[in-house]
Amino acid sequence: MGFMEDFIKKNRITEVECLVPDMSGIARGKIVPAEKFLRILRDRGLRLPEAIFVQTVTGEFPDDEDITSDENSDIYMIPDERTIRFVPWYNEPTAQVITDCVYADGKPVDVSPRHVLKRVLSLYEERGWKPLVAPELEFFLVQVNKDPDYPLVPPVGRNGRMESGRQAFGIDAVNEFDPIFEAVYDFCEKQDIDIDTLTHEAGAAQIEINFNHGDALELADQAFLFKRTAREAAMRHNIYATFMAKPMQGEPGSAMHIHQSVVDTDSGRNLFANPDGTDSALFMSHIAGLQKYLPYAMPLLAPNVNSYRRLVPNSDAPINVHWGRDNRTTGLRVPVSQPDARRVENRVAGADANPYLAIAASLACGYIGMIQGLEPNDPIKGSAYRLAFTLPRHQSEALTKFNACKPLKEILGERFIDAVACVKEAEYEAYNRVISSWERENLLLNV
Repeated sequence: MGFMEDFIKKNRITEVECLVPDMSGIARGKIVPAEKFLRILRDRGLRLPEAIFVQTVTGEFPDDEDITSDENSDIYMIPDERTIRFVPWYNEPTAQVITDCVYADGKPVDVSPRHVLKRVLSLYEERGWKPLVAPELEFFLVQVNKDPDYPLVPPVGRNGRMESGRQAFGIDAVNEFDPIFEAVYDFCEKQDIDIDTLTHEAGAAQIEINFNHGDALELADQAFLFKRTAREAAMRHNIYATFMAKPMQGEPGSAMHIHQSVVDTDSGRNLFANPDGTDSALFMSHIAGLQKYLPYAMPLLAPNVNSYRRLVPNSDAPINVHWGRDNRTTGLRVPVSQPDARRVENRVAGADANPYLAIAASLACGYIGMIQGLEPNDPIKGSAYRLAFTLPRHQSEALTKFNACKPLKEILGERFIDAVACVKEAEYEAYNRVISSWERENLLLNV
């Protein structure tokens, strides 16, 4: 804990935000004065109720959940000193730190998303393997939306007009919102969030940020913090940044593409390529595992009812888990690369996914394929949209498959699977109680 104490004193920190990523990737936790935080470190005094991990995206707690204790007992927040950073948008010197959670006996809270990712990574570690990942995170900028009954619309740029066309990779289109992105880069630099490139995507005011590849847990932490950072930078310019998977009708959805490879822990050699540069058997098995098990892991990759609006044909999003070389219509794309950069890009996950759980699920599916020695089908050429739709079409179908997958329960933990199902079923039931504007428009006077 000496590093955190030194950080706080050296930088004259006055407050510390202690963050816990919940099931939806929302930052829960507590804000404490720096002096109290330092005292807490010495006696493990920072606590939260266990039920925060079964809190829905609406802030509710399922009535029939039996995952957490009847007493809703305390869990203890253990700050990860490697994650302490500035919060650059406050006037007062403020720090933030991501915390893990344990029970009173010191055992980790097994329904915590960050712990689940650690659990998957430990399986790789046992075999002398280390996954490397590089997320690509898309999001939209939209005008402030005070009434949720009204559709979202693109914001007004520097030229005084809303962006109406699709300006994929447009430099000038990005520059329309340059003050926001200057703030994003500045905030990220001060938080050691290692973003690489920024590009305009296909949608109106849709942006993609690429992260440099690295340790899976560190990249999940960075993606978690980046969402918060982007929203804050945009709101300072009276604009929203949204990571909804499909925020606007007629526009493409937003993804969280996950590039992943596996290296030998000792030598650092990429295990996805043979010495002669060809694809290794482990690489093929990793792809096969993704093909077989990603459809069962969809509540972790497409966690919300809105998520499935993105997964439609001819929309820059996949509808199946075929794989191909440099083929962006597939769920699994193998980019052209040198052997030491051999990787597969999982294009299924939405931007609305919890980065800890999306990365954990993607690595878990690949791991199962490697352990089972699975073989993928042949890579496809041409459009994967001409082939069958094999991903779940809606949240209820995804939850049914998720609950039935024994290999994922063994990897991720049965209690965690039950917790996800409990939260997502409660959200789905809440959604189904809402009557949409489409129903009022088309059914009110016609049926």
